Amino acid sequence: MAAGFEGHCRTRSCAEAAGPAKVTAPTKPVEQMNLAQLLARAARLHPARTAVALGAVPVLDHAALARRTAGLAAGLRGRLGLARGDRVAILMRNHPAYLEALFACWWAGLAAVPINAKLHAREIGYILGHSEAGACLVTGDLAETAADAARDAAMAPTILIAGSKDWESFCAAEGGDPAEAALDDLAWLFYTSGTTGRPKGAMLTHRNLMAMTACYFMDVDTIAPGDSILHAAPLSHGSGLYVLPHMAKAATQVMPESGGFDPAEIFALLPAHRKATIFAAPTMVHRLAESPLAASADTANLKTIVYGGAPMYLGDCRRALAAFGNKLAQIYGQGESPMTITALTKADHADRDDPRHEARLSSVGTAQTLVDLRLTDPEDRPVAVGEAGEILVRGETVMAGYWRDPESTAQTLRGGWLHTGDIGRLDGDGFLTLMDRSKDLIISGGSNIYPREVEEALLAHDGVAEVSVIGRPDPDWGETVFAFIVPKPGAEPSPEELDRLCLERIARFKRPKGYRILDALPKNNYGKTLKTVLRKRLADEEM
Repeated sequence: MAAGFEGHCRTRSCAEAAGPAKVTAPTKPVEQMNLAQLLARAARLHPARTAVALGAVPVLDHAALARRTAGLAAGLRGRLGLARGDRVAILMRNHPAYLEALFACWWAGLAAVPINAKLHAREIGYILGHSEAGACLVTGDLAETAADAARDAAMAPTILIAGSKDWESFCAAEGGDPAEAALDDLAWLFYTSGTTGRPKGAMLTHRNLMAMTACYFMDVDTIAPGDSILHAAPLSHGSGLYVLPHMAKAATQVMPESGGFDPAEIFALLPAHRKATIFAAPTMVHRLAESPLAASADTANLKTIVYGGAPMYLGDCRRALAAFGNKLAQIYGQGESPMTITALTKADHADRDDPRHEARLSSVGTAQTLVDLRLTDPEDRPVAVGEAGEILVRGETVMAGYWRDPESTAQTLRGGWLHTGDIGRLDGDGFLTLMDRSKDLIISGGSNIYPREVEEALLAHDGVAEVSVIGRPDPDWGETVFAFIVPKPGAEPSPEELDRLCLERIARFKRPKGYRILDALPKNNYGKTLKTVLRKRLADEEM
């Protein structure tokens, strides 16, 4: 049902779901805190400051955003009949209404289920059904997709379209104060990208996201009222999580009119918004730095580029620093510990006098303040400084578990630690260098080869734009190294040239035994290279 609410089917509460939404022991007093208080506080302290802008144009101040959010929340609870803990899907491109939808969920005591707007209807249907969402809040351009997806869901949610008559009637209604919420209530059901199978829903509580917000201020950057954040990356993931620290300081949330990432649009918006932060995947930073507009753009208002989601290659980092100055900060996190495992500060990036500066730029920084980190071998035994091991994390930011998946929860959180599946190496000062995902490790002739170090070597070639290295099954060696190369326009790097480059930089046994030239690497919607697709492509070619 689009833009209406007749025939709504109530969903089960979190407590009734197979995956628990609360982790507070029943013998302890329940700690109360609702993320919606961040908006309520901003509206109280800075009512007239711009809360949301579309492009260069202010749309709502904090008082108006809080008023509309409270009305929408009342409609979700009263007119749609949703109960505390019910899940509400948000299927929108980056849009001013996203802020209303997200905070209305929390204001009403509900759990938000942000969904990547670029997913196929069948994938969206899976998430709607798996989360048992009682409503789906959409922008008009995605209403038909949502309707198609809802038909595949086990319990069809009510579809409410932003800007519709029903939406506006909800937002115009009188609303009360934010609902009572326990710190360990489910706040955000964060679905993984699902590149290796069905996506899992990481249960992020109000506690998790409050801790993430605190870590931003302690370990990533400062924010002042009137600062801004340009949401060029999807609000369903990293950029949406960074709504919270910016709301805590009454900053302006800027939605590009395109609803996505376009370097020309970003450069055009910077003069209109003071002290702007951008959260970007490394591929986005690369595109900004390589844009022909970068040299002449007015970036005086650019305060910080926070990059994360994948490792930044050293060459790309240097080019971005040269283009924008000391405005880069890096975070390493996962959906299971949102945006919060390690951080490499702007000061770390700027400290060129440190003899270890290059190694620092190749790292992901040090553990954030509220995070405990260790590296272990396959038997979960700690490894020595300088040795590679799986990255384990514990702390207030770590998820409560996977929604309706107790087996994966027990495996991933065994021993009280989040097992990230990432391989890294710690130096004596606590700086963590990511090697690769454990599943991407190549074992050739009994030796471990980390694709990233091979990729770094190949990227030193002037004619190589992008590269991805995988393991190819081999009857004698177990696996051999294979590289997919995307050349720069007009370049034709030969295997002989690439071989010589590798032999100058890495051990002979790590050198690729084969190369394939591609026009582009396959990537998911967040810019991460899909090595699973590359492995399948290679296997299909060799059948």
